[in-house]
Amino acid sequence: MKSLNMNLMMSKELSIKKQSKFVKEQYIDDSRHRVHPIFNEVMWPTSSVANKILRKMLGSNNIVADLPNYTETICELEETSSTSSDQAPLISSKKYITDDQDKHKIFVGSWNVGGIAPPDDLNMEDWLCTHTDLADIYVLGFQEVVPLNAGNIVLGSENSKICTKWNSLIREALNNSISKHVPEDDKVGEFQKVHPLKNNRSINSLDKSSNIFPQYFDYVISKQMVGIFVTVWIRNDLLPYIQHPSVSCVGCGVMGYLGNKGSVSVRFCLRETSFCFVCSHLASGGKEGDEKNRNANATEILLRTRFSRGPLRNLPRKILNHDQVIWLGDLNYRIYLPDTTTRSLVQKKEWDILLENDQLKAELMEGHVFQGWHEGMIEFAPTYKYYQNSKVYYGCDQKRKGKKKRAPAWCDRIIWFGKGLKQKEYSRGESRLSDHRPVRAIFIAETEVLSNSRRLGSSFPGRFDCLRSHFEECFNEKLSCNDRTLSQE
Repeated sequence: MKSLNMNLMMSKELSIKKQSKFVKEQYIDDSRHRVHPIFNEVMWPTSSVANKILRKMLGSNNIVADLPNYTETICELEETSSTSSDQAPLISSKKYITDDQDKHKIFVGSWNVGGIAPPDDLNMEDWLCTHTDLADIYVLGFQEVVPLNAGNIVLGSENSKICTKWNSLIREALNNSISKHVPEDDKVGEFQKVHPLKNNRSINSLDKSSNIFPQYFDYVISKQMVGIFVTVWIRNDLLPYIQHPSVSCVGCGVMGYLGNKGSVSVRFCLRETSFCFVCSHLASGGKEGDEKNRNANATEILLRTRFSRGPLRNLPRKILNHDQVIWLGDLNYRIYLPDTTTRSLVQKKEWDILLENDQLKAELMEGHVFQGWHEGMIEFAPTYKYYQNSKVYYGCDQKRKGKKKRAPAWCDRIIWFGKGLKQKEYSRGESRLSDHRPVRAIFIAETEVLSNSRRLGSSFPGRFDCLRSHFEECFNEKLSCNDRTLSQE
């Protein structure tokens, strides 16, 4: 009997040790989560408790969530899931056999507009380069679309008016430019004309008899989190090949969770290739050591961003699981030089010397952040900080006085990760709307295409109709982030 009791006690002790090991593996002790090793309880720090309280007080749509809502296309909702998440491969693992590739031109732009509402006559052509060949996809990210005051930060409510204004300007710039690029010989008949877009014209305008699309751009995702706003525009003939659009918001500002700093990430699949675009606004500050706060923000965004698995549970959930990833925004990295030296070198246009002391490039080389990411060659002047409505850098005009001393820096950046992306241009615009200049990058993206016998539409005859219904019903509405936490996953 004593031997049996001893065996039971040893068995129980071993079981507890196994449970403890399992808990430690499941809940890694980090700055956000503390786990009791035996009782499997998460001990939340003060910032997380405050975040939970604020969520309850203000509602799920007002405080940024780590997890997105599981908004899927109508097609996805009609499918049934019979595969477990542990066994199903990601799209990036190339579940399907592909024997074709297609190339698409992607325009990516970022602009910190300093909380200034755009005027009705704002010229977008300079930034969007609509006077040259148009891209197939436009991904535009903004920071500070609303002033970062206490009310906007704490309430975090979306400003539909300001976002609608930006979208209207973008729509007008893109679609008004199409007619300029259509040769006169092609302007035959009413069908080839570009009409004003009202109520988000959809794929219904497809001429089924000729199977030709009237050319125009429409947005598929548009999302705001406090000052961060991202909007994605795609040429209409590509819309049937866009699947699984999703959004994920991460706030890492005040208390480590509010949305004055953080990211809005969007995901979609074009044919058989998954894309992820991360629009972020990282920690500010020009003091020594502030770059570590920016590194920490970037790490938090990579850790906490989560997308829907989809009904078949085979979609990439994390940023780096996608085939092609582009990160844009006000990353806020400065220059490791005294302010006076920086201003002097900027006046002489000594870009090479300045870039040798650029914080982001230094952090990349030392492996402190964004390991494996790429950035194109910078051959343009620093994008920050200017006097508003001026071409003069802040602090360089002795006649103007300002409380804050800000040396010029390349705060606004675009970097990328993954195979199949080739950058063709990296430059800046010259709009003087805010104290930042907008930046842009143009990529050629290789996308994998199913073989003719399995191409989208031939294998699923009703899929175009399904997607058309989805774009009509869903993309006019804003995608919102559900009130979910990592502990609910």
